[in-house]
Amino acid sequence: MNHEVVQIILQNKKDIWKNQELFDLVNDYFENSLVTLDFCTALDSCLKKAGIIESIINIALKKFEEEHYGECDGEGSVKNYSKTVEELNRFREAGDPFTEDFFKAFNSVHSKQIFMLEKLQTKKKKLDKKLKKLKAWKKVSNVIFVVAFVSVLICSVVAAAVTAPPVVVALAAAAAVPLGSMGKWLNSIWKKCEKDLMGHREIISSMQIGSYIVVKDLDSIRLLVERFRIKIDSLLGNAEFAVREDDEAVVIAMKEVRKEIDGFVKTIHDLSHHANKCTQDTRMARTLILRRIINHPGSTNQDIGMFS
Repeated sequence: MNHEVVQIILQNKKDIWKNQELFDLVNDYFENSLVTLDFCTALDSCLKKAGIIESIINIALKKFEEEHYGECDGEGSVKNYSKTVEELNRFREAGDPFTEDFFKAFNSVHSKQIFMLEKLQTKKKKLDKKLKKLKAWKKVSNVIFVVAFVSVLICSVVAAAVTAPPVVVALAAAAAVPLGSMGKWLNSIWKKCEKDLMGHREIISSMQIGSYIVVKDLDSIRLLVERFRIKIDSLLGNAEFAVREDDEAVVIAMKEVRKEIDGFVKTIHDLSHHANKCTQDTRMARTLILRRIINHPGSTNQDIGMFS
């Protein structure tokens, strides 16, 4: 969803919530999610370069097959691997697509997501304590109100029965009825406070789940990138060996490359899958949380402040 649209919605809801702490937390979450999406874009760029490297290696293998198993120009002539070496040099020049800048960006995003997760956990614990206090106060107030209501009713009826005829007794009993309405009003306030807190808790829980999923996605990406670097380092080592040594070295190196290429390609595909998953999870979380925020009826901090 467009960043400007998100900000407009959040600003409008800020006036409804009247809860600066929650607003700041939600705003930080959406800012972090944008940074995560930017990282996913950078990851896609690296994967495109990895795809180009995959193509270069496949071309090198094809050229090697042609030059190694093809017919020589004449009897006793030496095989020429110039085209294979040319492609290997292209591979060496391309190098590792995952640069230091990529890892700086990754570490920054990962740290921000971990920090956000910790803040959400802390906020959720605070809300749980508020809910616990609210429920306790609700029980206490209900008990106090019932006792007061019964006491007033009994006193009114007894006093009227002693000093007045049956009609006055009925009127005295009816005088206690407004207390019943007050009880309903008080109960409605408790319910509203509880609903507000539960609404805040649901938003926090949604952000917490979203952050947790993204952190797991990032952890998977880190492991796959490390695996990719191990594999490409091995391939680059073979390319280096082939280029710097003789034709026999080219044959040895290319046979090793042929053995390793499938694992290399699979790692690229796995990385692409997790990169897409991270992007989709981040966008889905943004959408779901924004829907919760839009549908949230708002709250009154004046009512729930006593439970902080």
